[in-house]
Amino acid sequence: MSQSTGKMKLAVLTSGGDSAGMNAVVRAIVKIGISRGCETWIVREGYEGLVRGNTQAHAVHADLPADASALKCAHRGVPTNLTQNLRFGDGDLLRDGTGDHYHGRTLKGRYIVRVGWDDVRGWFAEGGTLIGTARSAAFRTPEGRLSAAHNLIKEGIDALAVCGGDGSLTGADLFRSEWPSLVSQLLSQGMITEEQAEKHGHLKIVGLVGSIDNDMSMTDLTIGAPTALHRICEAIDNINSTAASHSRAFVLEVMGRHCGWLALLAGVSSGADFIFIPEHPPKTAPGGTWEDDMCEAIRGHREAGKRKTIVIVAEGAHDADLQPIRAEYVKELLTERVGLDTRVTTLGHTQRGGRPCAFDRIMPTLQGEEAVKALLEATPDTPSYMIGVRENKITRVPLMEAVAMTRAVADAISAKDFTKAMSMRDPEFYQSLEGFFATSTLFKEKQLPHCKRMRVAIMHMGAPAGGMNAATRAAVRYCIKQGHHPLAVHNGFRGLLDDNIHELSWLGVDAWTSRGGSELGTNRTLPDVDLGAVAARFQEHNFHALLMIGGFEAFNALLILETGRKYYPSFHIPMAHLPATISNNVPMTEFSLGSDTSLNALVDACDSIKQSASASRNRVFVVETQGGKCGYLATMGALATGASIVYTPEQGMNLDTLRQDVKFLKIRYGLDAKGRSEGRMVIRNECASTVYTTDVVTKMFKEEGGSLFDSRSASLGHTLQGGVPSPMDRARAARLSLRCMAFLEEHHDALLKQVGKVKQAPPESAAVITIQGTALKWVPVQEMVQHADMKNRRGKTAWWAEIKDLVEALAGRPEIL
Repeated sequence: MSQSTGKMKLAVLTSGGDSAGMNAVVRAIVKIGISRGCETWIVREGYEGLVRGNTQAHAVHADLPADASALKCAHRGVPTNLTQNLRFGDGDLLRDGTGDHYHGRTLKGRYIVRVGWDDVRGWFAEGGTLIGTARSAAFRTPEGRLSAAHNLIKEGIDALAVCGGDGSLTGADLFRSEWPSLVSQLLSQGMITEEQAEKHGHLKIVGLVGSIDNDMSMTDLTIGAPTALHRICEAIDNINSTAASHSRAFVLEVMGRHCGWLALLAGVSSGADFIFIPEHPPKTAPGGTWEDDMCEAIRGHREAGKRKTIVIVAEGAHDADLQPIRAEYVKELLTERVGLDTRVTTLGHTQRGGRPCAFDRIMPTLQGEEAVKALLEATPDTPSYMIGVRENKITRVPLMEAVAMTRAVADAISAKDFTKAMSMRDPEFYQSLEGFFATSTLFKEKQLPHCKRMRVAIMHMGAPAGGMNAATRAAVRYCIKQGHHPLAVHNGFRGLLDDNIHELSWLGVDAWTSRGGSELGTNRTLPDVDLGAVAARFQEHNFHALLMIGGFEAFNALLILETGRKYYPSFHIPMAHLPATISNNVPMTEFSLGSDTSLNALVDACDSIKQSASASRNRVFVVETQGGKCGYLATMGALATGASIVYTPEQGMNLDTLRQDVKFLKIRYGLDAKGRSEGRMVIRNECASTVYTTDVVTKMFKEEGGSLFDSRSASLGHTLQGGVPSPMDRARAARLSLRCMAFLEEHHDALLKQVGKVKQAPPESAAVITIQGTALKWVPVQEMVQHADMKNRRGKTAWWAEIKDLVEALAGRPEIL
């Protein structure tokens, strides 16, 4: 039985279906818990592990440190919770899946296992859940929950973090509500002492949502959903090539019993022709059927010249009468009615598997930190909280409120109240659905009268970024639907001056969603290279609106054009800037197109680099990233890859910092188990310092590391710009692009209403679309200047600035120095 220490003893379990990112949650809770003075435990096999408990004693097997003097050097010789909870010897058993092996050290008979700091190292790059999950019939019974309570009290555990779906979180809240009566029963049966009953009178509970369906209300994203979307889009990207080769149709079934998020976002991100989701059954025209409508739409696409057809069916899809819509039935329709060679692909559990994407490492880590805070602050009077994400902020909401709202969506669907079901999804869900219809449907009639139609110039600016082409595709499709003329300006303002302009077609942009880089060509030339000639081109081609997709250069160009309105009448048109840059350095917006793609490229590269570093046991890799004078990519990349140190331009580098960093690395390597050191990474932004370059830092670490560690460098360079855009960037591109088109239409209509030949566009008609929380906000370019650090080409404030402290906390720096 565990001895009382006065510290909060915190256990974490994963329950229900597995999802990528669960290991990141466990890692974060363990490390943040230890850094906050807690003892940390994991529960194997979910609630079943709670019921089974420990029948074997916990044997500590802590490997000796590589350098015996490291403990005396750490934190100036003062013991810290980290050094006292460094490792307990079971981490490798959990990670390697050898816990139930018969020979040697084993976890047999131990389901509630104490873990230390190093026991969870490297976990968050693994898919699924390393601590296991299982459906537990026993926990659903009062006897099972009584046994679970006894097992927790035996180990002295008084706080529990649960990562799972709505059923798992409901079970956690029920367990907490029954806790006082369970303690009373255990006391009356003589299974615990009065001292234990008094000490464990209250169980602290916190929930985190692990679900690939993204089906929990009151949070924008659930843990595992972004990675599942990655798996689906990778599959569709691969299927697209064979579908086009043979002019085939493919019907894909994806997960989503009560929630169509995966099917919807996959449809938007992959350029699918048709989707079926539970919340929005296919509408039918009077006297018609959904079968007729789908076949007519796809027949129209084929007549327009499409060689491939992709239809996505959520597993819970049904018609307006709740009759299931099956992939095989859709295949029969396409084969028999449209005459297409059709195949069915059921992705199944491939959607659950694989390494977590960058977002499913970052978000669970931030949520794990908040979960520990919530447990430390919990009282008997506070409700059980669910940790979610809203408005780019990690949130706490009453757990049962979120579960109740989630179930209300399913109830609304069962009652055929689809309007209510849609209203209970977040606004982005509805906007994505509207966007899918706008970009996938080939309308026979133009939606606007001739007098309202525009000639819209579309231009890419600055460096290429993932999502630029997807945004252009959405804008072009919308233009054609409305009756506008989408005019591609190739190679930025240089191309404009060279008259490199042509009109884009509906079919011509069909495959652009998955293409990286810039199909239009891009460079950093600003319009003031010859502003008069630029104005002449605007007038010559009779542009009614301008959409610029790019980074800080596009913001600068928009500022120049808006300022030039006082001299050139042709600039008195609505102009929009859609931020797209891997640096994410456009002021006032939290995300730019391309930044998620770049983070994933960085994570993929660093996973390989870390594998090499760990194979060498004692190697530090200094990894240089792009990002200009904005440290977003380096900082978030460090959080997503588990880097030990990060250098950014905002905080700079100096000799004192480097001296402390060398000291930290020496002590940390000295604390590693002898002969089993971990490879480590240092992420350095390319502009962090002009003096302490990547080469200088690498040589310094190599020299100072001595026998403890070696050092190498890797520059990721332009690999961070290329590759296939991430699904998040594709979906965001479509959503933002369509909002840009609505903005241009609105201000064009206002100009048409002005009396007289000379039109005067107001300042707010030249604006940047920004993501601020879950809201999309338009910021006039002149207003944005006030929030911009023009010299360093970044915003004056950064929402991610505090992430660097978290990176250091997860590396153990505050506890070691």
